[in-house]
Amino acid sequence: MADPQAVTGAKTDARQHHDPQIRGFASDNYSGAHPEILAALALANGGHQIAYGEDDYTAHLQRVVRSHFGQRAEAFPVFNGTGANVVALQAVTDRWGAVIAADTAHIHVDECGAPERVGGLKLLTVPTPDGKLTPDLIDREARGWDDEHRAMPQVVSITQSTELGTVYTPEEIRAICDHAHERGMLVHLDGSRITNAAAFLDVPMRAFTNAVGVDILSYGGTKNGAVFGEAVIVLNPDAVRAMKHLRKLSMQLASKMRFVSVQLEALLAKDLWLRNARHANTMAQRLATGVREIPGVEILHPVQSNAVFARLPHDVSERLQKRYRFYFWDERAGDVRWMCSFDTTEDDVDGFLAALREEMGR
Repeated sequence: MADPQAVTGAKTDARQHHDPQIRGFASDNYSGAHPEILAALALANGGHQIAYGEDDYTAHLQRVVRSHFGQRAEAFPVFNGTGANVVALQAVTDRWGAVIAADTAHIHVDECGAPERVGGLKLLTVPTPDGKLTPDLIDREARGWDDEHRAMPQVVSITQSTELGTVYTPEEIRAICDHAHERGMLVHLDGSRITNAAAFLDVPMRAFTNAVGVDILSYGGTKNGAVFGEAVIVLNPDAVRAMKHLRKLSMQLASKMRFVSVQLEALLAKDLWLRNARHANTMAQRLATGVREIPGVEILHPVQSNAVFARLPHDVSERLQKRYRFYFWDERAGDVRWMCSFDTTEDDVDGFLAALREEMGR
């Protein structure tokens, strides 16, 4: 981690209140910011810039985003992922509209009802074996458009990579988009870990977004090394309306937006987004390889991004959590989730594996 004083040249009276040697596998949100992000923030500081998105950094971000997602793309920086999802889904639904999603989707499980309570829309969820929707699974809820007693399905929302760490191929997303569009629905992609998916597939992000028919995207920066900040990226401007008003209405309009935009620019202008994602994925593969060698621990899903889902004895997990922070995914079943980040090291992984072997051997 870069020394803030070295980055900014300024002294600070703030004190460090945590031990930077403590590492864990609970979430890629636990990591700090990448040094190149901190340097970009310092670069954007100083002087005055027009507020509320009319600054030079937000303008330049548009050009960078179009280089990844096509010339029709427009980015609307926001504070966080839930805000990005709520704003994006509001932009493509009517007040009577519904969104079809996997039952493991973040918008259903981890956003405190914000899409429904704040966004005013209905979620129609479908069980999936691997976190991924298919045209057949979508059709379980894609019905009743003329039934005034039922919320109208208007959007299919997919997550890339999924909440179970799995990744859609471009062909799978194209099939979903074609299927949804044939039925008059639009497609939203929750891309909080879109970079990890692109790194796994070894394709540009456009290959499974605008190139295959996705209409609107929630782009994640925080899990990829930013301090804070995501964006709603409109890929199909014909499908949305009043984005600026919706962002403000949803309390996601940053006054000093340059500090969000410059972080996304730092990630996307060259290859920082890809370097960070590839490293996190590689550490997850290293972790999974080591786990497979430990008797009594079962890996539950294909490891295709920066997440490893496993099942092990509950008492082992409780002891291990005292040494390394991580979360239960399904505590009754003994399922846990281990996440790697851009700053996870080989020593972190090897130390965790050693602790896991020790606790399994007790």
